Amino acid sequence: MSESVARPHHDSFESLRHVDEDGNEHWLARELMPVLEYETWRSFRAVIAKAMTAAEQVDQPANDHFAEVGKMVQLGSGTQREIDDFRLSRYACYLIVQNGDPGKPVIAAGQTYFAIQTRRQELSDDAAFQQLSEDQKRVLLRGEVREHNKQLVATAHQAGVETQQDFAIFQDHGYRGLYGGLGARDIHRRKDLKKSQQILDHMGSTELAANLFRATQTEEKLRRDEIKGKGAANKTHEDVGRRVRQTIEDIGGTMPEDLPTPETSVKKLEREKKRLEGGDE
Repeated sequence: MSESVARPHHDSFESLRHVDEDGNEHWLARELMPVLEYETWRSFRAVIAKAMTAAEQVDQPANDHFAEVGKMVQLGSGTQREIDDFRLSRYACYLIVQNGDPGKPVIAAGQTYFAIQTRRQELSDDAAFQQLSEDQKRVLLRGEVREHNKQLVATAHQAGVETQQDFAIFQDHGYRGLYGGLGARDIHRRKDLKKSQQILDHMGSTELAANLFRATQTEEKLRRDEIKGKGAANKTHEDVGRRVRQTIEDIGGTMPEDLPTPETSVKKLEREKKRLEGGDE
């Protein structure tokens, strides 16, 4: 995905945000429609309907996120006519993008963007997570990456990534997308690690979070789009990594290869945690 697709979408989305007198943010569906490259209200309204159903399925009242409103438009004759519109919450926009046409590059970019923004908000709102030390966050996120990588292995295998060597190449493509062309060996060397040391055990919480997004979004896309063949799976992983990288840049984050490498490995932290909990007794 090129920057010409990703950056305008993210910038345009945030520029369309309205804030009322009480400080509540919202978006208007009619303004969002062209950004997501839908040409007719009829087709876009169908996506909105799917998103509303998705909200109800997770016990989120649609009316709380999709408020029907009227909007006056100027006609060529100089008269005005009222047309229907929706006042959308950020969550509603997220659901619309998730239920949009994944064949549209702007929708694919938006799905990654919203996934990252949603996870960032979840972590921000999670008081327990915020109270953790950096090392505790690293242990927690490393565990999540480990579990999601198991799911990624299974899904990639279904796509045709069969051998251990196949999966190493597949993983390398993901790293190259996320790290601006750097493969696993490059990152390993950049972190000045020994041959036996694993890259993921020598990442801070921010870098681990970026790799967690890469893994979860790749697994979902492989499954959702029914990707078949090693070449297609590798390309998908690299594309997703690149999208995550672009989104980090769009929100002003530090590129993963520029983040500091912690002095203590996660494996050592996990051993210490186990010892303190009495696991070695």
